[in-house]
Amino acid sequence: MKADVVSAVLDEPSLAWKAELSGSTVAVLVPCHNEELTIRQVIEEARSALPSATIYVYDNNSKDRTAEVARAAGAVVRFEPRQGKGNVVRRMFADVDADVYILLDGDATYEAGAAPRMVRRMIEERLDFINGARVSDAVAAYRMGHRFGNVMLTALVRAVFGRQFTDMLSGYKVLSRRFVKSFPAMSRGFEIETELTVHALELRMPCAEEPTAYRERPAGSFSKLSTFRDGARILKLIATMVKNERPLPFFGGIGLALIAVALALAIPLVETYFATGLVPRFPTAILIVGMVIVGVLSVFAGLILDVVTTLRQEGKRLAYLAISPPGSTGRSLPRDPA
Repeated sequence: MKADVVSAVLDEPSLAWKAELSGSTVAVLVPCHNEELTIRQVIEEARSALPSATIYVYDNNSKDRTAEVARAAGAVVRFEPRQGKGNVVRRMFADVDADVYILLDGDATYEAGAAPRMVRRMIEERLDFINGARVSDAVAAYRMGHRFGNVMLTALVRAVFGRQFTDMLSGYKVLSRRFVKSFPAMSRGFEIETELTVHALELRMPCAEEPTAYRERPAGSFSKLSTFRDGARILKLIATMVKNERPLPFFGGIGLALIAVALALAIPLVETYFATGLVPRFPTAILIVGMVIVGVLSVFAGLILDVVTTLRQEGKRLAYLAISPPGSTGRSLPRDPA
């Protein structure tokens, strides 16, 4: 796979742009589960937008003809037996080598035609992550429960990790090689979009958001996303990532809350002691002492884990910096002998 990104990526590309993309490769990654009705359309639109890109369709235990249709449409078809979008993305990132990766769902709801301008922006601005923010007026395209959950979960991530993105759960993303090859990909299901976003924010990567059209699924095609089940998984992942990436606020907050409650419970006991010289409620006094001890231990645990987290983030940052940015002449990909 050594196809150059051709001039179809741009309208009237500049010489500088052509020079920067000389020898670069683009991979379109399409995770699929039972998308027989839509996958051909996705492949054809992606090929029309990026004629020189290689399109990979990863079939995730489909019960229909998804793989057969994708292969007939000219895509490279591979299989991932572990169920869940996160498992598929982890396999894709491990298997595929490219300079620019376009992650695109196989349900034909995303605007494949936006890929050229997103790729161009990534190269020109030396970005590592571009999120395709969905824009749609069609009510059926974006169910109310999904829309509300996306807004709530995105707001939570923005409050904790950074305010750069407005549509965290979009399945349309453009990624650089150094993003992909430094991404641990620990999620199993639809929470993978959250993990991708937090990875970019935690390493303070150069990233952006690009508005893209979002449309209804074709008739007969159904969403695999469960509003409540997958929403709960995403919320659990956010809580886990706050614990892992912000241990001092997480454990320190718990510790300070316990100490505050203990002090509130201690006030009546202290007043009684100074008035009578007695401590009549020994169980409460024991509870207060226990809460203070646990609270102090929690604060110190947060301090220790904060140092560990800093060292871990430094390691990920160094792994990320070991790979050249998009469009760089100092690419780390091995070149074929000329």
